[in-house]
Amino acid sequence: MLSCKEATRLMSQKMDSKLPALERLSLTFHLLICHGCRSFGSQLRFMRKAVRCIADGSETPGQDAVVGDQKPVIPPPP
Repeated sequence: MLSCKEATRLMSQKMDSKLPALERLSLTFHLLICHGCRSFGSQLRFMRKAVRCIADGSETPGQDAVVGDQKPVIPPPP
């Protein structure tokens, strides 16, 4: 079983290159049971899309922008 630290590393790595089959499978199983890592993945995809929008010179996605099928999880202010 992957730790959350390992899972977040794999999610980041997965955005740049294809993961080996065993790592993909381990990450998939971890994400099935870990809400925190699923939220991290949503935020990672949102940030990547925002950076691409900035780099392209287009409008940046706002807080309510939908990335994929999920809205980003934004913590409430303290």
